[in-house]
Amino acid sequence: MHALPHDHTGARIKRRRLERHLTQRALSDLSQVPYSTLTKTEQGVLPASPHVIASIARALRVEVATLTGQPYVTELRADELDILIQPIREALDVYDLGADPDVTPRPQQLLHDDAEALLVAVRAGEIKQAASQLPGLVQEATTAAHLTSSTEGWLLLASTYRTAYDVASKLGFPDLATIALSRMEWAANRGSDAVVGGMYRYMRALTYLRAGQYRTGDRLIHMGLDILEQAEPGRERDVLTGQLHLGAAVMAGRAQDGARADGHLNEAERIARGTGDASDVHWLSFGPTNVAVHRVSVLAELDEYGAAAEVGRTLALPREWPASRKSHHFAELARAQMWTGALDDAFSNLLRARKAAPQQARYHQTVRETYSGLEAAKRQLPDSFLSYGSWLGA
Repeated sequence: MHALPHDHTGARIKRRRLERHLTQRALSDLSQVPYSTLTKTEQGVLPASPHVIASIARALRVEVATLTGQPYVTELRADELDILIQPIREALDVYDLGADPDVTPRPQQLLHDDAEALLVAVRAGEIKQAASQLPGLVQEATTAAHLTSSTEGWLLLASTYRTAYDVASKLGFPDLATIALSRMEWAANRGSDAVVGGMYRYMRALTYLRAGQYRTGDRLIHMGLDILEQAEPGRERDVLTGQLHLGAAVMAGRAQDGARADGHLNEAERIARGTGDASDVHWLSFGPTNVAVHRVSVLAELDEYGAAAEVGRTLALPREWPASRKSHHFAELARAQMWTGALDDAFSNLLRARKAAPQQARYHQTVRETYSGLEAAKRQLPDSFLSYGSWLGA
């Protein structure tokens, strides 16, 4: 459930710590989070970084979402997004029931076009549009796949499950995202496609990244790379391989392993020089720009906020780059700038994150934690800062 009004991650950490009858010193020792960081986080003086949240969640044996307050139910209800979640759950539940006699699927090409349109909508930040259209398409694609038992049909179904994962992740429903991923694997196996199998491992690894289980996530990355070796050589395989290295770089950065993170980034950069911009290959946004954006993220994960802010400040995003990726980058850059004390710049990038993809930014944990950090700094910010907080529900 959503937290109490004026609540923040630090306050949730404190409540859970007290429920476990732990002192701050004891939790610091268990989580390996510095004592001063823990105390200031609980007080709301410091925002909680993803690494700190994950470390404390593991120590308290709770899910990360328990500490972040996701899903943000009040805002979901206000945006009328809460009513779209159950239909997605129901559509995912009928995966193994065979063809539905009450569903007459349209021709394969029309289903394919609609599935691609939903992938594009998510990357444009149109989460509500994708969520509202997804259940019907999943059910139609499920029946079509069972009727034809063709490779194309199973891979189309896997694509709709991938969109379900995207929507669930962005709205803060990790359990639903996990179910969607398991369905994606089920359909991909029937389609016998190594590239989709590698992509599934990449997305599954991201769920472990968010949960702070870096070792498991890293194992999945390497499994995905092994699976991709079975795919036909070419640009498609190269793009997926590069994207897996980017995921591995963030994983290593959050695990505070700078050397390994840099190695993965360099390999992704080498691959990107060969592929060029490949934003449309499975809509992963891979290419030189995405490598540069991930370098900013990795530097921030390594607590090298000054370097992250400097690299991010000089990075120009292509006009045609997906809005969801732009919004995510602006949020990461705002976080780095906040830690360096550039509060006005940080808030400017929060505004840019909202402008690029408002539906995504409203439910983005980094946006909320950064806003909380700016609020705690007690520095004079424009009146629009308070209206931004009202928009977030903070």
